[in-house]
Amino acid sequence: MLIGEFETKLTEKNRIAIPKKIREEFEGKTILSRGYEGCLILLDETRWDDLLKVMSKEPILNLSVRDTKRFLLGGAFEVELDKQGRFVLPNGLKEYSEIDTEISFLGLGEWVEVWAKERWLDKLEELSKSASDIAEKLLKL
Repeated sequence: MLIGEFETKLTEKNRIAIPKKIREEFEGKTILSRGYEGCLILLDETRWDDLLKVMSKEPILNLSVRDTKRFLLGGAFEVELDKQGRFVLPNGLKEYSEIDTEISFLGLGEWVEVWAKERWLDKLEELSKSASDIAEKLLKL
């Protein structure tokens, strides 16, 4: 299961090593794309296909579907892993995520988020302050 928080660093050649625990859960190709709130999402081929199936259930006439596909699919890259589980971070995704040196990986069950560490710490602080409110909203669903 994809869970946990892991830290790593971007090398001078813009390479990122996927933590071993995450790599062990991945099968097939590795896809990296824009995520929400300024992070990136990392999925294996099976999980990426599952995401595509969900998006394909709605008609292209739906603006939200088109915009989601533009955002996620338009920003997606199939990344090649070397023997150490590293890949080169595409420049567009580096700029979008504001990743500079320190990186946080978050395993969230079905996907992995990749954050610039400082950006993640800011988001975590925000979440910590509103965790009770978020739980209350979930109860009302």
